[in-house]
Amino acid sequence: MKTSVVIRFLVIGLIWAGACGILVARMLAEGTPVNLMTVFPIIASGICVFVPLYKKYIRNDKQR
Repeated sequence: MKTSVVIRFLVIGLIWAGACGILVARMLAEGTPVNLMTVFPIIASGICVFVPLYKKYIRNDKQR
């Protein structure tokens, strides 16, 4: 895998983790408990972000 692809994954992963961290931190600051209604969107967003990247860069790289 090329270095540029690794850097892309890291940057997008850090942005996604930061957004999820802000969501959880805001909920904890307000005193709202972290429950399934919080965890599900985090997992779903991770799937929406990383599955297309995997399909584009990793799976296609293995087929060549």
